[in-house]
Amino acid sequence: MAEANVQPEITLATVKEHNKPNDLWVVIDNKVYNLTKFRSEHPGGEETLDDAAGRDATKDFEDVGHSSEAREMMKKYYIGDLAKRDRKVQLPVRETGIILGALLIGIVAVYLIKRNILKN
Repeated sequence: MAEANVQPEITLATVKEHNKPNDLWVVIDNKVYNLTKFRSEHPGGEETLDDAAGRDATKDFEDVGHSSEAREMMKKYYIGDLAKRDRKVQLPVRETGIILGALLIGIVAVYLIKRNILKN
């Protein structure tokens, strides 16, 4: 029986070692990509990738607003997941809003209950 194609976990320390134009890795959304061969093809220029080499470039990638085609193209450069211990916990915007809303509702409820109890 063939084993599933499981990608290795890669530490951030290892990613940081690949920070040169001829050896260029980046982290985007906790996935590690080897962009060495893509460097000369990058529409934003080689320097853009050089600046991101060896680090988590998620914010840079999202700030540019890459297309779905660019996201699809990334798949062929994927080499593994960032090690769990190096991952930043990121709540999506929707969940963050729900949590803050629930917290605000809770605070208002406690205030109203205390106010009503003190009046009686």
